[in-house]
Amino acid sequence: MRMRVWGSALVLLFAAGSVGLGSVALAASSSLPEAVTLSAGWQLQDAAKVTQTGDAIASAKFKPQGWYSATVPGTVLTSLVNAGVYREPLYGENSRPDKIPDSLARTPYWYRTVFEVPKTYAGRHVWLNLEGINFSAQVWVNGTQVGTMKGAFKRGIFDISPAVKPGKQAVLAVLVSPQPHPGVPHEHTIRDGVGTNGGITAIDGPTFLSTIGWDWIPAMRDRDTGIWQKVFLSASGPVVIKDPLVTTDLPLPKTDTADVSVQARVENVTDAPQKGVLKGSFGDVTFEQSVEVAAHSSQMVTVDPKNTPAMHVEHPKLWWPNGYGPQNLYKLHLSFEVDGKASDDKDVSFGVRKFTYAVPDSENLTISVNGVRVFIRGGNWGLDEAMKRNPRERLEAQIRMHQIANMNMIRNWVGQSTSEDFYELCDKYGILVWDEFFQPNPSDGPDPDDFDTYMANVRDKILRFRNHAAIVLWCARNEGYPPKTIDDALRVLMTELEPTRLYQANSADGRGVNSHGPYHWRTPREFYVYDEAFKTEIGSMSVPTLESIHGMMPEKDWETINDDWAQHDFAKGAADGDKYPAIIADRYGKVANLADFVRKSQLANYEAFRAMYEGRNAKLFHPTTGVITWMSNPAQPSFVWQLYHHDLEPNSALFAVKKAAEPIHIQLNEANGEVQVINNLDTPLESAHAHLAIYNLDGAVQYQHDFEVSAAPSLATTLGSVEWPSTLSAVHFVKLELRDATGKLISENFYWRGLPEHQNDLKALGSLPVVTLGASVVRRETEGKVFVTVTLQNTGKGIALMTHLQLRRKRSGERVLPVYYSDNYVSLLPNETRTITIEAAAADLKGEDALVALDGWNVGVTAATSAGVSVEANVGALVDHWPLTGLPMEGAR
Repeated sequence: MRMRVWGSALVLLFAAGSVGLGSVALAASSSLPEAVTLSAGWQLQDAAKVTQTGDAIASAKFKPQGWYSATVPGTVLTSLVNAGVYREPLYGENSRPDKIPDSLARTPYWYRTVFEVPKTYAGRHVWLNLEGINFSAQVWVNGTQVGTMKGAFKRGIFDISPAVKPGKQAVLAVLVSPQPHPGVPHEHTIRDGVGTNGGITAIDGPTFLSTIGWDWIPAMRDRDTGIWQKVFLSASGPVVIKDPLVTTDLPLPKTDTADVSVQARVENVTDAPQKGVLKGSFGDVTFEQSVEVAAHSSQMVTVDPKNTPAMHVEHPKLWWPNGYGPQNLYKLHLSFEVDGKASDDKDVSFGVRKFTYAVPDSENLTISVNGVRVFIRGGNWGLDEAMKRNPRERLEAQIRMHQIANMNMIRNWVGQSTSEDFYELCDKYGILVWDEFFQPNPSDGPDPDDFDTYMANVRDKILRFRNHAAIVLWCARNEGYPPKTIDDALRVLMTELEPTRLYQANSADGRGVNSHGPYHWRTPREFYVYDEAFKTEIGSMSVPTLESIHGMMPEKDWETINDDWAQHDFAKGAADGDKYPAIIADRYGKVANLADFVRKSQLANYEAFRAMYEGRNAKLFHPTTGVITWMSNPAQPSFVWQLYHHDLEPNSALFAVKKAAEPIHIQLNEANGEVQVINNLDTPLESAHAHLAIYNLDGAVQYQHDFEVSAAPSLATTLGSVEWPSTLSAVHFVKLELRDATGKLISENFYWRGLPEHQNDLKALGSLPVVTLGASVVRRETEGKVFVTVTLQNTGKGIALMTHLQLRRKRSGERVLPVYYSDNYVSLLPNETRTITIEAAAADLKGEDALVALDGWNVGVTAATSAGVSVEANVGALVDHWPLTGLPMEGAR
């Protein structure tokens, strides 16, 4: 039943600065005109090449000569690349300073566009909204400077009503200046490694400080200077709604009711007092409050169950993190009416959920949602994309792959990936956000020197994004404590603006939290050794597919590990790239060529990333409460720290994490040989059954055992230790299955393992004969998506190890990206059948038939075809397809 509730106005007043220049009468229409995005017609030029001043550039009489077409939103370098001035910086070594000058980081640029103010804006205040520039800007409209901006994460909102006329063209000119201290980057080379992280850039505070270069990204030559977020026009009446806040509370352990509170500041931007009504609605709830606001002042209005009983909601639809329940979201619509006509409105998406951060049996940070303990399985993001080229469609693919990998958190390292789309998509996919402000490890750069700019950017970030359901905590600094002045100010700010979330001062200390890696490849058993509860950074090498490597560098660099590889993070440093080839050869056998290196590295990826999470599973909540891999998302094409490549193709690491992070999971503890059931859910698993089987290299069964399973909620349950038979081959295989009381398969797992006396020597895997799988395939399309279902059968006597599927367009042979696999890099026992579903956008097939290319450690396939789709062997991934090179590492140049 829809309810209407009337409430009296609250009179909490505080001073506000003047925004408008006078009163503007309301138009006759009761609805507001739509916002208009300014994304077309932009031009760009080096400010040193423009002699005119801002008032002249922002006039209709100014005629740009020799200006470049600009991409907005986008960085300066993005525009120059799109204009053909420079080649793609992230390919090969195109971003070396002899190809793209580092002087870009010291060069101000003018942006200019001509736009028409909609006729529907007549009689209203016209607002210019810039959602993000880096680093500072002067903003001019029709010859008048309307304002300035400073810091990459603070919006610029300007009343341009006096400068424009609805129905007429206007000129916008923005002088964007780079950060004051761009620093001198370290060049990544085989000889010198990836070098030190960061540097002086951190002194500027709220900016993309990582773009000076880190061990996961080379220097971006413009330091991502530019108009990097959306620019748009909007219209309002005399009163605007500012920074609404929605909070929810649950009477835990009950979740059948929720208290919802709404707070909003209404601001009168005119010279006269204004009376009006603030209206709101969400779900089946509506409310209204009468408000009177003095000229050029603002008033805070609060609506909650104390003054509005309908805000006590019965049977709310809850928002849950990925794996724990649905991601239900409500939309609050707020409007302010003056004389019955709309003056302003805001839509706010929010979720009903309650976060808590402690439990009675532990002093460690333990995140619970709606009363349920959530074991954090997350990934660190340094930058969503090195040049901020991350439209919503691409970003959605990145975050969806975290959902597919059974992750439930992204750590927004140093706040470098802040955008509205980022938070909206984390809300949608149930990915909690550990959100940070703008200070790196103290050893990676100095403290900010402009306190006011720093805090203004922090304040605006909180106000802008705090309603998002996914944000679970705010962290002040990466791997260090902020200066006392900033810490004190942040604590005051949290009290004022953020009443429900945890403030964590340091990402590496406090509440059992620890960071500091290690970041290099290790054997699985080493991931079981630790002494911290909540691990915010731990990583491993993560080599992409052969096709991704081919796509990131020219052919001349494929078969020699050289400075091109170093440019893409493969060098000495925290990841130990210089040591990695020897590790692979010692463990799996001498490397023949790049194809062989990739094949062996997928084994290594899978082993390390599965153990990274299973090692923490082993002590679920006693004491472990979370693990966040460094990193899940690559900012550039890379060889390290990723679940998928920059081109969005997943490697085996993603599917290893997907396996280890199952809500209910069976695993082999690779440190002590115990079989464990990991129950992440808040309900027990009763009357289940587990089966263990051990196979030799020839596919023969050497041992089997069954377990009866009763697994308590939020706990790791040990079923027993494996009794290893004496007949095992040098390398052997372990298959685990967990079935519920009805016999339904809940979880399965598959390991390859060396004998104890040479457990790091898996070279005998090279003796596995080729197993040719049978296949059948079906394609269907619906609602713009194509689904390919592949069924694989192993009818032979051998084991098919790490079977890899790759969706392509049949005629061109090009990969379809992004693409979503229900599973991949799967191993099939004799007589085993496996079905895998592949999803992609139908448009990405570009009218061609689909091809599933198949390869693996020792896998072949019998070709199969049906309507619009076929399965074939991926010949290009075979070791024998390429010459023997030994993949040497080039010495110092």
